[in-house]
Amino acid sequence: MELSFPHPVAVDHYENFPVASVLLPARLRRPIALIYRFARESDDFADEGELPDAERLALLATFGRELQRIERGEPPGIPWFADLAAIIREHGLPIQLFHDLLSAFAQDVTTKRYADYAGVLDYCRRSANPVGRLLLYLYDAASEQNLQYSDAICTSLQLINFWQDVAIDWQKDRVYFPQNDMHRLGVSEAQIAAGDTGGHWRDLMNFEVQRTRELLYSGLPLGRVLKGRIGLEMRMIIAGGDRILEKITAVRGDVFRHRPVLTKPDWALMLFRSLLS
Repeated sequence: MELSFPHPVAVDHYENFPVASVLLPARLRRPIALIYRFARESDDFADEGELPDAERLALLATFGRELQRIERGEPPGIPWFADLAAIIREHGLPIQLFHDLLSAFAQDVTTKRYADYAGVLDYCRRSANPVGRLLLYLYDAASEQNLQYSDAICTSLQLINFWQDVAIDWQKDRVYFPQNDMHRLGVSEAQIAAGDTGGHWRDLMNFEVQRTRELLYSGLPLGRVLKGRIGLEMRMIIAGGDRILEKITAVRGDVFRHRPVLTKPDWALMLFRSLLS
């Protein structure tokens, strides 16, 4: 799985959207980098290497215990968690959001299929939405309406990552398409395994892309509510998600042979659109 807000961040893991980019005020780059480190390292526990599931869950549990130490006001056992504790205290960050991230990453270890869209959304609520919410707290902009806008953006970015990375997730024995959508439209897991875009594959992809685009657009006002460079960063993130959806549509849903990524011309287009929006 991958996160989503000024992210999915560049580095190898997140190719689509920047974290702690130059658009952000300098005072926020270190707090955002620490939030990213927490998310990245814990996500790697769930995803990277050849560890057995029990060891992955044990590693995630170590981060959970570190959070509990922060909650009790105790010195952390992992040195860099002292810096994380400092920004949590300074900015009043809800520590439950960090626990939610760990819960989602643990779910990646134990849950490989989702019966319906509600199940996928619940996963996104914990895997992606906490990052956006934490950033709003850093920006001193965590109103209830802004949190709702952020959730819509973050969930849609997570979904975009799923539709973009169908083949990659299959290699990890993960399928994020709601099972009832696949059954209703007559798409089988055998098609995913074979990279087969025949039959109703395009119908499935079009359905998920359209639903995801509508959710992304429902968060558009946040790009204007947030002022200055932060607002521009948000509009760039939204434009990046929308551009990936356009690319999925352009290849008729064939993300097996044409995995959509953002290129330098795309970034220029995103900036243009963001300045106009």
